[in-house]
Amino acid sequence: MNSEIFRSLMNSEIFSLSERLVSSSYVQQGLQARRAHEQLIRLLLQQGKCPEEGWSESTVELFLNELAVMDSNNFLGNCGVGEREGRVASGLVARRHYRLIHGIGRSGDIAAVQPKAAGSSLLNKITNSVMLDVLRFTGVRSVSSCFVVPMATGMSLTLCFLTLRHRRPGARFILWPRIDQKSCFKSMLTAGFEPVVIENVLEGDELRTNLEEVERKIEELGAENFLCIHSTTSCFAPRVPDRLEELAVLCAKHDIPHIVNNAYGMQSSKCMHLIQQGARVGRIDAFVQSLDKNFMVPVGGAIIAGFDENFIKEISKMYPGRASASPSLDVLITLLTLGANGYKKLLAERKELYGHLAQELSALAERHGERLLHTPHNPISLAMSLNRLQTHSTAAVTQLGSMLFTRQVSGARVVPLGVEQTVSGHTFRGFMSHADAYPCPYLNAASAIGITRDDITLCIKRLDKCLKSLSKEAPAEKSESGSPAEDVDDQTVP
Repeated sequence: MNSEIFRSLMNSEIFSLSERLVSSSYVQQGLQARRAHEQLIRLLLQQGKCPEEGWSESTVELFLNELAVMDSNNFLGNCGVGEREGRVASGLVARRHYRLIHGIGRSGDIAAVQPKAAGSSLLNKITNSVMLDVLRFTGVRSVSSCFVVPMATGMSLTLCFLTLRHRRPGARFILWPRIDQKSCFKSMLTAGFEPVVIENVLEGDELRTNLEEVERKIEELGAENFLCIHSTTSCFAPRVPDRLEELAVLCAKHDIPHIVNNAYGMQSSKCMHLIQQGARVGRIDAFVQSLDKNFMVPVGGAIIAGFDENFIKEISKMYPGRASASPSLDVLITLLTLGANGYKKLLAERKELYGHLAQELSALAERHGERLLHTPHNPISLAMSLNRLQTHSTAAVTQLGSMLFTRQVSGARVVPLGVEQTVSGHTFRGFMSHADAYPCPYLNAASAIGITRDDITLCIKRLDKCLKSLSKEAPAEKSESGSPAEDVDDQTVP
């Protein structure tokens, strides 16, 4: 990427003319200040990496404004007579998007350059380049290609499956170690495939991948009939990340593609290490992660990444039409503001607070005759048993979820025993617990990126009060909307 495309309006000639109106020494100071901003932009374009130190808002806005003036809708003499000319009725909307209106990609490829939108196209390219750098320094060092797609994780997985269909037109099944989260299950159905659900095995408190059953199903149904294995890293305890290395070896052995749902796994060095190792010892074709869960931006974007650049290009070409630039814009602004060091600091804080949350939750559980479930292979999510609460009644368990929700404790997930849920025709027993019959009801909490020590302190305090209240058999509560707890515990991000 050539920095010459950024020939500033405030070039040397403009500054020279300014010296006729303002003292030369003052103008030179301004020129030097301007060049300091431009040097940061120049380095970004030359290296295509996340800057080590975060930028100021003024540098970010200068960069975005320079991009915007390169799009045809912002040309001073533009005369548009087509149906897609970057027209925006509201000035507020235009400012919200920094006047980058054309979106990204073209009708045949989301990664293609638009002739009428050089600035938006450059935004797309630099975002993907910066994101590739972030994937590498967070643990997947050998990743070769990625792109930001303006869809959340579920639809991004569907796009991967639809791309594989062209490579394996006779395939009918997707082999899927069970995780009780609706969107990843529906992603396979939406793509037109039949999920073969592999029940997890209980090892201590942990639910782990049943490798023997995976291999048995491959032999029973035939490797050629599987589109792929669809595995998962980030998940709610007591389920833990799939045995990615072993699954990757099986995929290589049987020549079956492997797609990994890494929804909020980028914030975990352990999840990223599993992907790196899986690709090293076996086969991983693509892995998908959410933008909002990993980078604290609005919902609506994901990153599709992999180790074969040609396959990742195939996926980007499968996306029909142009696409919104908003997710790319949001995550680029965030990463330029944080810088690599700022993002690494957030990851380190999250990891440290995971240990603090585990200690606090364990102490609370002990005070109430419960225990923190032993799930060392899950690096983000924790679970506390609710056996004693269950002795009061099943209603008390579900009531706890409602009480926490009305007390503004979001993300805590109460999982009672015996819940059945039918999702697109498939009935899951013990839904939300990732198993037909997990031994005990429990409560989830997670240390995800952006969590603070104050969040943990307040959560523990409110949870303690709720448990004390329920132990006295307080009257049943409902949320402000009148909905019981089971209506709110399908919260799929920690």
